[in-house]
Amino acid sequence: MLRRSLLALAATAGLAACGSDPRPAPRPSPVPEKKTTTLTGTVEVALNRGGGRALPTKVWLPAATGARPLIYFSHGLTSQPDDYAELLTAWQAAGFVVAAPKYPHTWHEAPEFNADDIVNQPADAQFVITEVLKALPDRIDANRIAAAGHSAGAITTIGLFSGSRDERLKAGVLIAGRQMPQPAPFAGTPSPLLFVQGKLDETVTYEQAYGAYNEVTWPKGFLELPQGTHLPHRDQPAVVAATTTDFWRWTLDGDEAAKTKLPQDVAATGVAGLTSTF
Repeated sequence: MLRRSLLALAATAGLAACGSDPRPAPRPSPVPEKKTTTLTGTVEVALNRGGGRALPTKVWLPAATGARPLIYFSHGLTSQPDDYAELLTAWQAAGFVVAAPKYPHTWHEAPEFNADDIVNQPADAQFVITEVLKALPDRIDANRIAAAGHSAGAITTIGLFSGSRDERLKAGVLIAGRQMPQPAPFAGTPSPLLFVQGKLDETVTYEQAYGAYNEVTWPKGFLELPQGTHLPHRDQPAVVAATTTDFWRWTLDGDEAAKTKLPQDVAATGVAGLTSTF
């Protein structure tokens, strides 16, 4: 069911347009040989699922020491993790570990680009989460893990909350995400989900995103940007960063004050609206 859904979307939604910046990323720092609770900045973990699916994963580590929550991030087609650096570093600065791989066949310099390969990405995601936990056990709280993604990465994230449900996930953010024509239902332990959607998005339409939102029976929110396109995190970076960060503080840190700030984060800008059942 999930495979048919993902293939249908890749074929019909024009998601090759979801990549945002074709420039090559700067060379990442190597993984330190010795783990330390004071390690900050970024590191790269060289991963490969099954020997044939290279998944080099960049990890943003916060200044806060000790075990912190992990946010797993999936990029869109023709994109890569560094294209989302402004948003991901905002989460890092708020005290969260962020891990984001380059998927083997959907990032912009993939040797064999294949949009249909998104069907395999939920399994990649589960593998990367497991391996990052092993690589950085003193920096990540294994009981506080969430997932986020943009466009095709949001498809991957939907998979992790539906047909390929990963019960380790406590919350999710879907940026320009939609449900499949024949979707697997959201399943497993209820986990709060926040949709972020530009109303002018022509790749994943407002109606498609809101349709997915309507299918969620858990606590949920829908952040609408009336002038936003397929890249709402770039159209309105401040409101998207503020709202998603407070969402993480609430769902992963148990910060009830951050939950009450969510409507304020949006209302103060005048460029977005929030519907939620939080």
